[in-house]
Amino acid sequence: MKVQLETITSQANRSFSLMFNPRLSDLFFWHSHPEYELVYIKAPSGTRHVGEHISTFREYDLVVIGSDIPHLNFDYGLKSDYSKVVLHFNRDFIEQHLSYAPELSGLADLFKKSKYGVVLRGESLCNIGDQLFDLEGMEAFDQYIALIRILRELTLHSTTELLHDEPFHNNQSSKEQERLRLVHAFIDNSYHRQISLEEVADLCHMTKEAFCRYFKKMTQYTFIQFLNRYRITHAKRYILSGATVSEACYQSGFQSLSYFNRIFKRITGENPSRFAKRHS
Repeated sequence: MKVQLETITSQANRSFSLMFNPRLSDLFFWHSHPEYELVYIKAPSGTRHVGEHISTFREYDLVVIGSDIPHLNFDYGLKSDYSKVVLHFNRDFIEQHLSYAPELSGLADLFKKSKYGVVLRGESLCNIGDQLFDLEGMEAFDQYIALIRILRELTLHSTTELLHDEPFHNNQSSKEQERLRLVHAFIDNSYHRQISLEEVADLCHMTKEAFCRYFKKMTQYTFIQFLNRYRITHAKRYILSGATVSEACYQSGFQSLSYFNRIFKRITGENPSRFAKRHS
């Protein structure tokens, strides 16, 4: 199973980025990134797949994942309603700021364990989950202060379970990681417009044919399949934020409404109009 390197596009001059209720249940997104990750999900049940560890969670899950550890999106395959918040921490923030602040030593210890993958357990986790969702809409400074308090509460009122017996090491070469990072950043910045295979192959200094073979080998998808799935994910977000089906189609980079409808149904199992009505 090849790992996709996720590029975290966060605001400049921030130590962390947040995503509230990203919807990726239709996408098998086996990926890694340099940032440390904390994910909280509330759902009847789901799959926890981090590194070589695979298990099932029920009702809710709170996991801390170390830098460059590959993992599957926790909402993959979910058919029930769910809520999720994902935090990505800048590596320097974790490895320098936390490590050298004595007052934050408990937090630093938690993230040291994250190289194993860590599940947190405790009666207060639902309350902590609510606090994580309360971060949405706060000013940056208030988010920072609130987040430090949340992390401190985690270290004081929860127990940890390590997902691996030894620290997990990502064997993907740095060259492969950097190339995928480049492609993912390009897609993230350009998905809303037409993208040609020649353009992205040139970006990687490869021929079109070589790039197609490389991308399929690394991600299990053709480039067009991956791009369409990425665009559908954004189209769903546009619809959920109030856009019409037609607006979501063109805002997410599709050039034809009929093609968009066909791809949307192929990936999600329902047409976009039905999806919009179900979430209205």
